[in-house]
Amino acid sequence: MTDDWTGWRDAAQHALYGPDGFFVREAPGAHFRTSVHASPLYAAAVAELLRRVDEALGRPAELAFLDVGAGRGELTSAVLGLVPPDVAARLRPVAVELAARPPGLDPRIEWRADVPEGRSGLLFANEWLDNVPCEVAETDGRGVWRRVLVERTDGVERLGERVDGEDARWLERWWPLPGRPEPGHRAEIGRPRDLAWRRAAAALRGGLAVAVDYAHSRDARPPFGTLTGYRDGRTVRPVPDGTSDLTAHVALDACAAPGATLLTQREALRALGVDGTRPPLALAGTDPAGYLRALGRAGEAAELTDPHGLGAHTWLLEPVGIPLLLPSDPPA
Repeated sequence: MTDDWTGWRDAAQHALYGPDGFFVREAPGAHFRTSVHASPLYAAAVAELLRRVDEALGRPAELAFLDVGAGRGELTSAVLGLVPPDVAARLRPVAVELAARPPGLDPRIEWRADVPEGRSGLLFANEWLDNVPCEVAETDGRGVWRRVLVERTDGVERLGERVDGEDARWLERWWPLPGRPEPGHRAEIGRPRDLAWRRAAAALRGGLAVAVDYAHSRDARPPFGTLTGYRDGRTVRPVPDGTSDLTAHVALDACAAPGATLLTQREALRALGVDGTRPPLALAGTDPAGYLRALGRAGEAAELTDPHGLGAHTWLLEPVGIPLLLPSDPPA
């Protein structure tokens, strides 16, 4: 083991986004399954949301779809193929990703490493913020928050200096300790995610900014944090050596600006027409093939809205100059 101790933020930044980082080198879909990969119904729901944004903006001459953390452009490509022709003619799709542009991507899709400013439309960040690196803190024997240092090659940890300054203020406001602090509490200091989201949302001139992630709220923070690794579809011990994804759930309530709305994915998708209700059995007698297709769609919808699975994702919605397009209390 080398003496290469650093905070988790720097270690994860290098491991994920360095010159040979995990996300620069690897296709995310090869290692973990998001809602985008689970069913085309997800892209259809995003396309429906984009249509509503277009209407709210008065059908502008140019309509932006900004896919932040685009992976290999799967969602952008699917949405482009699902919108009506009149919308597609005005659509300016942008995939925001640090990896190189994948071969064969639709030439209409702009590929860039940063969020463009001054566009109007829908900004959609699906499981992006959980991969924005942040510091990890742990309470010591006196219940004091200290920065966790990690050795890059093997993931061994030790406690470093006391957390102070803006990070300490963030913890006090957004990740409060119980009344009698004990050693071993862990937290991911979400300030870099807050700043990343504010920059992304502020780039939108008008429309709707949406972030979707596994999240937790101030009154129910996980006592031991959520940092973990993913490789080849399995969870692994988080080691910042560039061989695995490194992810932690997001304090989306801290990211949210005044006027923002937080919904579960189940609530958001059902408001966009994704329904897991099984088709009537009578259809099997009159249209067996149609019944099987409807049954397959219902199964996919049920997976996307499962409150114990993908449906537990949180959607953060921030309208910019338009009304909120999803009800805050959609029907059960």
